[in-house]
Amino acid sequence: MTSTNDKNIATVLHLSALTQYMIPFGNYIFPIVIWSSKKGESEFIDYNGKQVLNFQLSIFIYSVVLCLIAIPIFIYTIFQNVPVDAWFHDDNFVFNHFRMTHFNGVALIGIAAVFLFVFLKAVEFILIILAAVKTSNGEEYKYPFSIPFFK
Repeated sequence: MTSTNDKNIATVLHLSALTQYMIPFGNYIFPIVIWSSKKGESEFIDYNGKQVLNFQLSIFIYSVVLCLIAIPIFIYTIFQNVPVDAWFHDDNFVFNHFRMTHFNGVALIGIAAVFLFVFLKAVEFILIILAAVKTSNGEEYKYPFSIPFFK
């Protein structure tokens, strides 16, 4: 039987990942601090701390992969028809060379990566709230698509 205190700490542990919207890297800092200070007191807190960190690290890896897909594609799409000498000798560089007529099928992959990133962040928010609710009820929650870095 899990104590109310353990449930509350585990719930705060999950919700602390939402600090990423106020503090850069808060989704890593606060869960690590809470988990490392309380993991020896309860297996329930230890399990939930590992789940939060595994999920946040997985989301980071998925985000990096999507950025590595989207950014080079957008740079290529924007600059594919711009001559190199125009970068240095053209006063109206932006107005003369950036048009949507250079939009091609490869750019769709970049747009899809951006939409996947936005979808990933929305799902992350929803799953964090769901995990906090399940944990407050005393259930052990395992995030979907989470890579088990900490076992």
